Amino acid sequence: MSGHLLKITRERTGRTQAQLAEDLGMDATSVQGWESGRRPLTATQTGKLREVRRILLRLGADPALLVLLDEALDADAVLSHALAGPSGDDLRDHPLSAWVVTRDTTHMLAWALKGAAPTAIPPHTATTRRRGPVANSPLLGEPERRAVFAHMRRAAELGHRAGEDGALLRRQALYLCSYDNAPDTASWLAEMRRLLPAPRRGHWTPHWADQRSVAASLTRHGDTDTIHAFIADGMGELGETANLNYWAYWLGLDALPQADDTFMVTRPAGSWDGQALLRRLTDRLDPDFGCIDLNVHSVWSLLGTRRGLLTADQALNDDLHRRVITLLDGDAVSRQSRAELESVYYGLRLHRV
Repeated sequence: MSGHLLKITRERTGRTQAQLAEDLGMDATSVQGWESGRRPLTATQTGKLREVRRILLRLGADPALLVLLDEALDADAVLSHALAGPSGDDLRDHPLSAWVVTRDTTHMLAWALKGAAPTAIPPHTATTRRRGPVANSPLLGEPERRAVFAHMRRAAELGHRAGEDGALLRRQALYLCSYDNAPDTASWLAEMRRLLPAPRRGHWTPHWADQRSVAASLTRHGDTDTIHAFIADGMGELGETANLNYWAYWLGLDALPQADDTFMVTRPAGSWDGQALLRRLTDRLDPDFGCIDLNVHSVWSLLGTRRGLLTADQALNDDLHRRVITLLDGDAVSRQSRAELESVYYGLRLHRV
């Protein structure tokens, strides 16, 4: 992942591999090895990586791509672990067991597993000439993808056997498994969900986060009933707090790294920018999103929790108003979501949209 991202970054500066190698004072085969994955960037000294980024920035590289290099390196660590072969039963051995991943890292992993570029990568319209056959994406081959998904299923089951101590590994491995297009994926996810204690309104445990992730994952396979049931039964005051705190972390608005999911209910109010979260969630009010009902509920909850958000940014209000009208005119949301959208609509009317 990191090598492919490095290639994209270099190409957008207009530099060849040989030119970048010269800028770095090293042999061109080293840059070739990084970009092809034959010489993993994860094995490169930290000081050298920082030098590479500094030089690319000086050459005009997009800063947004340079920031994503950390996410790509994290994704490489997960994929390398999954492809290294069978591992033991010690949860501490797994990179997903004590580190809550963000959206950008997860999308990097999905890039390798599904082939779709992360939304965080800035668009680039200029064409790049390449010599010979060069991969346009870091999509793993079919055998490697099958090996990763098999590993993640085993990791999820291992986490399940460990109870709450394995809840984070279980949740994150299950979410990655939802990218698997195998015929039995939906039924396997549903079975893993059945093994969890049912969510209770006003009650939070690490399994709450697991229920949320599995419900969101099942929407990729056409099951929207599960996310509707989760919203109805799994919220309450603690659930609403956990949901918004997780959104802020997932979307990169709360930058402190977390070792487990308890931050969802322990992070204090004001740990993240409510206006920034509203802007990100507004972007997700798209009828094509499988989790549209969770997105709608989250906007409604955020506006109810952080009073005054509709007074700060008229352009955001206009965008939110347009998206709310689109959803109310369509049939993509549940009855509860429609009621929440109507509440948001009247709130916007009060602020003279």
